[in-house]
Amino acid sequence: MLAIVSLCLVLLVCSWLSRRTRKDAPKGSPPGPKPLPVFGSLHLLGQHDTPFEAFTALSKTYGDIFSISLGTTPCVVVNNFDLIKEVLITKGGDFGGRPDFLRFHKLFGGDRNNSLALCDWSELQKTRRSIARTYCSPRFTSLQFDSVNRVGAEEVNTFLAEIQKLPINTPVDIKPIVLKACANMFTQYMCSTSFSYNDKEFQKIVRYFDEIFWEINQGYAVDFLPWLLPFYHGHMNKLTKWSTEIRQFILSRIIDNHRATLDFNSPPRDFTDALLMHLEEDPNMNWEHIIFELEDFIGGHSAIGNLVMVTLAAIVKYPEVGDSIRKEIDAVTGNMRGPNLFDKAAMPYTESVLWETLRKASSPIVPHVASVDTEICGFSIPKGTMVFINNYELNVGKEYWNKPDEFLPERFLSPAGNVVKPTHFIPFSTGKRTCIGQRLVQCFSFVILATLLQKFDVSGGDDVAARPGCVAVPPDCFKLILTPRNPPVISSD
Repeated sequence: MLAIVSLCLVLLVCSWLSRRTRKDAPKGSPPGPKPLPVFGSLHLLGQHDTPFEAFTALSKTYGDIFSISLGTTPCVVVNNFDLIKEVLITKGGDFGGRPDFLRFHKLFGGDRNNSLALCDWSELQKTRRSIARTYCSPRFTSLQFDSVNRVGAEEVNTFLAEIQKLPINTPVDIKPIVLKACANMFTQYMCSTSFSYNDKEFQKIVRYFDEIFWEINQGYAVDFLPWLLPFYHGHMNKLTKWSTEIRQFILSRIIDNHRATLDFNSPPRDFTDALLMHLEEDPNMNWEHIIFELEDFIGGHSAIGNLVMVTLAAIVKYPEVGDSIRKEIDAVTGNMRGPNLFDKAAMPYTESVLWETLRKASSPIVPHVASVDTEICGFSIPKGTMVFINNYELNVGKEYWNKPDEFLPERFLSPAGNVVKPTHFIPFSTGKRTCIGQRLVQCFSFVILATLLQKFDVSGGDDVAARPGCVAVPPDCFKLILTPRNPPVISSD
């Protein structure tokens, strides 16, 4: 009762503040819906399955750029490709900030700027990205790409051995095994370290990473109504626990060994060595920067595991897609070996399935925040305004795609059979804050998907589905039925 009374008082006070704020709004602001006291226009988002569907619907009324208040946070939504390019590329320097959500601070030791993805842009973050670029964006002809291929090929053998322990022709939970394979690919490539799938501590950390990936892909009222924090006390403590235990695992099971064996007179063995060496050479870098950067990139394995699961859900729904992938695999490997990354160029359909999955998932780009007073399309955008990039519309809008509601991997194939991506398709964002690890996502998801479908037919029940506007699936998600292919694939191992 006390909480209800307090809320009513807050509503009365904020009603006056809202009217005053609306009156004093800067001239030239984009049009938009009139906000309610305290809550702004949060109620409009609740009328749709995802916030980005709501943004698309509102754009039909207010235009391709509009203002919206979420709680007390002033926001702008941009809905077409030209406006998105203006924000991300032409004026990328003006929109280098990230949302100051309390959850983000909890996940990164009390300061979201410890994270590469969730930090505000700065010279320090530019330096951290430059260290990572060689390892996280390997070129096809580089030694790093050879290493990615070797790590992927070795880990899928362990992955298959674990999968083959599961019962066949019955629903099984494969997501934990997929995630452990992805995690080992990252730790082996970046840290020259891998872990047994039976390692209880490793299992726990992989689960925590997956929980966090799901968490970041969700929205909560407390993000825009921070006065609700007392009601989220338990939730925030859980975030702190997950992130703290992940950090302790990385320190004790990975970094300590690297520090003890680091040779400054030799080239770095891996990304971990490169970070530790840079720590000694750059006075602007400190220990926190190193461990959080490594944590950020190791955590990227969750994105791959979830992308694989969403792709498998699509294959269950559209069995002909899985059949086409298997025909391509058989044609390239001759059923004499497993697929690898150097087969990728000869398997354009398989790659196009992953792109179509990303298009349909329409996972939202992390919002940007104006770091200076600026403009978009001539409209005034004050410093601190949160900017939502509605790539949902870019991914599923009829203006951009033929038959956007259908799952058609062929849309990414040229008449010559090569993979082509439209310029407006930016699942990993674009500009200086584009996802630096996207090439690893593409490589490891390809090898896991191709390996699994070479060995098994995949099916499932009615519960096999993914949420629109989200590449994440819940940590405890649908089960799949794996049926060994007949005749069995002959392995050269």
